[in-house]
Amino acid sequence: MDNRPIGVFDSGLGGLTVLKEIMELLPAESIVYFGDSGRAPYGTKSSETVTKYAFQNIRFLLGQDIKLIVIACNTASAYSYNMIKNSFDIPTIEVVEPGAVTAVRETLNKKIGVIATPATVNSGAYEKAIRDIDNSIEIFSKACPLFVQLVEEGWWENDIALMIAEEYLGTLKYKGIDTLVLGCTHYPLLQKTISKVMGDGVKLVSSAMEAANAVKRIVTERQIERNAELKPLYSYYTSDSVDKFVSLGGIILNSTIKSASKVDIEKY
Repeated sequence: MDNRPIGVFDSGLGGLTVLKEIMELLPAESIVYFGDSGRAPYGTKSSETVTKYAFQNIRFLLGQDIKLIVIACNTASAYSYNMIKNSFDIPTIEVVEPGAVTAVRETLNKKIGVIATPATVNSGAYEKAIRDIDNSIEIFSKACPLFVQLVEEGWWENDIALMIAEEYLGTLKYKGIDTLVLGCTHYPLLQKTISKVMGDGVKLVSSAMEAANAVKRIVTERQIERNAELKPLYSYYTSDSVDKFVSLGGIILNSTIKSASKVDIEKY
């Protein structure tokens, strides 16, 4: 038994899609969440910069006495997971492999699309993860950088979001894919808009649920569950506007975020 919280970080609000799944799957666990909205998006930055940011985020979370880290960011997972795993002595979960596993399981015609940030697409992380499972699958990748900004603004289902989605996904929808990986934890918040463009014949895959399953597996295997008789505690931190985080974060989680704190993450 370990009553310390789980630490989760993302480049902004998108990682709350992962947090929500963890809350539902592990309702007794306390969680500390850090959203680095002040330096978002990560997906247009270099691997060196993303790794620097990820290490700062983790050092901040370690100061909150956490027992496990969840990298709820595809770009940080793609660029930094191996370095993080080798640099910090703490169990760490990333989101790329869980998403790839789900996509391979769901596809029937072995044609998978991947939409992600430019950094994640350029890393080839999803292609490698998918082909490590099934090398016969065709993969079609597309960078959709403005999707992150749409989510951070709360523009999930308006005409602007639809116009941008049609521009990004117009060619991808004719590739014959039956499965589309939302390779950024921000993207599930645009699911209705993306579905409207892609049509009912394409199944959308988010890594959030599979990442939560991985967290549960690690917590169980290492016997670090929190005492179920204790009330879980949720702490929220951001590097940008607290008011915006509380407002949009509450909508994402479908519950009220009572408070959040701003962090000068550059100190870490």
